[in-house]
Amino acid sequence: MAATRRRVVIILALIILAIPLCLILATGVAVWNAAHTDDASRVDEADAIVVLGAAQYQGEPSPVFQGRLDGAAVLYEQGRAGVVLVIGGALPGDRSTEAEAGRDYLLEQGLPDGSVVAIPEGNTTLESLTATSEWMHRRDMDSVFLVSDPWHNLRIKRMAGDLGLTPYVSATWHSAAVSQETRVPGYLREIFAYLYYRAVGR
Repeated sequence: MAATRRRVVIILALIILAIPLCLILATGVAVWNAAHTDDASRVDEADAIVVLGAAQYQGEPSPVFQGRLDGAAVLYEQGRAGVVLVIGGALPGDRSTEAEAGRDYLLEQGLPDGSVVAIPEGNTTLESLTATSEWMHRRDMDSVFLVSDPWHNLRIKRMAGDLGLTPYVSATWHSAAVSQETRVPGYLREIFAYLYYRAVGR
């Protein structure tokens, strides 16, 4: 009888452990699939192109940020949208916000002044996307190409949809993560970031 109870306890413990492991695995597959999905290959136009901010050094975009900005510039030059929104705030001590640094970079690349808008709000992805959705809704805009690193696709698309936007992801692979080995930490972080967002909504 004691041995039977032990087996039951072990089986229940294994089931309890299996549930979160299966959830993590399923999320990992979803993150991977989203990373390798380019909505711009099937959607021609949107109201806006949104570039999610990344590190900048006193107004100079980091290589990762430049990769995103260059990807957005390509979409703009293809006529996919009439405006590029660069989003992201500043950290303590920064002289520039991510949004302003990104806007300046795109203007230097030759994009017209009136086609690039900085939305320098938010220190998290959700805060910045919330400010962006408010800016767009005030102008009766809702569809958007989201440009970030590929492993962010699932989470940012979910966030934008939850904020009332019609999101299409068009990630750039031209970032500092140049090999699959260096990209793995990004995927792992994103699995737990997505699960955290779904659990607590931020």
